[in-house]
Amino acid sequence: MCGLTGFADWFGRQSSEEYPAIITRMTDTIRHRGPDDSGFWIQPEAGVVLGARRLAIVDLSPTGHQPMSSPDGRYTIAYNGEVYNFQSLRKELESCGHTFRGTSDTEVMLAAINEWGVEQAVRRFNGMFAFALWDEKEKTLTLARDRIGVKPLYYGWSGGVFLFGSELKTLRSHPAFQSEINREVLPLFLRYLYIPAPFSIYEGIHKLQPGTLLRIRQGEREFFTYSYWSAREAVLAAQNSLFSGDEQEAVSELQGLLFESVRERMIADVPLGAFLSGGVDSSAMVAIMQAQSSIPVKTFTIGFEEQAFNEAHHARAVAQILGTEHTELTATYDQALALIPRLPVHYDEPFADVSQIPTMLVSELTRRHVTVSLSGDGGDELFGGYTRYTWAPRLWNRLRGMPLGLRRSAASLLGNLPPAQIESVMRILHPLLPADSRQTLYADKVKKLAEVLPASNPLDIYWNLISTWKDPGEVTNHASEPLPLVRDTAQWPELEDFTRQMMYLDLVTYLPDDILTKVDRASMAASLEARVPYLDDHRVVEFAWSLPQSLKLRGTTSKWILRQVLGRFVPPELFERPKAGFAVPIDSWLRGPLRAWAEDLLSEQRLQQEGYFRAQPVREKWNEHLAGSRNNQYELWAVLMFEAWLAQQGGRR
Repeated sequence: MCGLTGFADWFGRQSSEEYPAIITRMTDTIRHRGPDDSGFWIQPEAGVVLGARRLAIVDLSPTGHQPMSSPDGRYTIAYNGEVYNFQSLRKELESCGHTFRGTSDTEVMLAAINEWGVEQAVRRFNGMFAFALWDEKEKTLTLARDRIGVKPLYYGWSGGVFLFGSELKTLRSHPAFQSEINREVLPLFLRYLYIPAPFSIYEGIHKLQPGTLLRIRQGEREFFTYSYWSAREAVLAAQNSLFSGDEQEAVSELQGLLFESVRERMIADVPLGAFLSGGVDSSAMVAIMQAQSSIPVKTFTIGFEEQAFNEAHHARAVAQILGTEHTELTATYDQALALIPRLPVHYDEPFADVSQIPTMLVSELTRRHVTVSLSGDGGDELFGGYTRYTWAPRLWNRLRGMPLGLRRSAASLLGNLPPAQIESVMRILHPLLPADSRQTLYADKVKKLAEVLPASNPLDIYWNLISTWKDPGEVTNHASEPLPLVRDTAQWPELEDFTRQMMYLDLVTYLPDDILTKVDRASMAASLEARVPYLDDHRVVEFAWSLPQSLKLRGTTSKWILRQVLGRFVPPELFERPKAGFAVPIDSWLRGPLRAWAEDLLSEQRLQQEGYFRAQPVREKWNEHLAGSRNNQYELWAVLMFEAWLAQQGGRR
């Protein structure tokens, strides 16, 4: 696990004598991604510079140093990630005549590219990765990103130089960087709480899409991108060839795939553990880890002093049954508050999923004990874990027979209920509300119900559920809203039903742009490698999509097949409960210990002077929240995270 960066200065904007200082400055900005080693490689005649920071996981010796060149000097690579099937690839390559100096996967990747070419080689890589590769023979620079988008990669032209890197801060540190804030993406950020790929917060700077190769030739400004793996095509292929065995055969097949995926991800030359929340996804993963380990697996969880948000006891119970070596941290106000000023530094562009706070805290806890941690992310998207997958279709079936005028009136009534009356109304509306194990969140659920009641079709419900600011154009100044993938129906596959469509859209948007971004930045900030067995093995993803929907969702029960796998190791009473999520009490914190911080960032004078947001609607949300008449925590957190990021950038426009 590493961080990479570099640039192509085709047109000589800087003297080649400056290249070492520039690339050193760029790699230093991501030292946290690789504290064990650093290096750079320069081809002055071509104007190509690659830089890397290394977190040594496999092959701790100098033979794993990056950037690394192939023995014949044709290829040089800077690489971030893990290719887990490198050992089998190595054996195959040895039979083709290749020899190896060390035991790193980087060296195997170079040999594979030399033997089969970039596109065919990357199709054979099983893992999470982003890399930059210079081909001295063809004079081309290739960027690549893994299939699901576990590892990040930014790129773009700025000041006449082609820049790329694992994080935006590497690009900003290049003297040619001139990009301005992209006002067009601000409505997207307010709506989704993240900036969806391929956009970034800067004009002209993009995120490389998952499963994509980008190639640019020396001396040219135009680059070409193409997919070596498409989630859309993989999903369609799986849906056209559904698993035909019986239920128990499906459970056993999934268990076998997960055993292999987890086993490969337990290979490391450094201490290894796992995040354990006590939910189905992480519990199943840890159970499979422990079944293949001769010693107790190290597991880590985080809880909160506020009992309504504390799920740590569930993880503790699972750890006891499985016999893991369990470590638990109860987060305090002070720990969370001390972390918040650092969020803009680590997330590098505006990002407002509030679970970034506990994710960073548990990453810091885990890094005190291990260097690698397995994570259960992806189970929800693959096996139907989100409440909306069962709730939204049931709600639509109830709503579509009701007159639209009646639904609009009911929405207006519910939307204006004060929190004090929510509890009594909740008892009446309970059948229409999404399930949740924390009754303190029912106010949010009633608010959500009020927002979706006027929906004219099922997709309206989904789009509403994933939108925080419902009309961000009213909040932003001088910005129209681009069409992201989640709203661009022309790019969607034709799937059988509404639920499958939601699951696909979450797989290609919310998962890489929110969930995986959150985990990558949080873990890397702590110099911790997070591995995701459900996702960075594409065979698991493809198998999950080949399963009939009845093996995932049964009535209101989600992740049915994964629960069957887990039930072979853990008593069902330990995990059969409503989904809770990784929430924090931001609503009360904003009225209490965070109030002064938020008031400063949301001041009318500040908002007007900067000119990104209209002060009136923001202040209305803030005043409603302070008065307790509305819970506007998520809308406010989005604005706060942008403002905090902007302040960290020195108010850069």
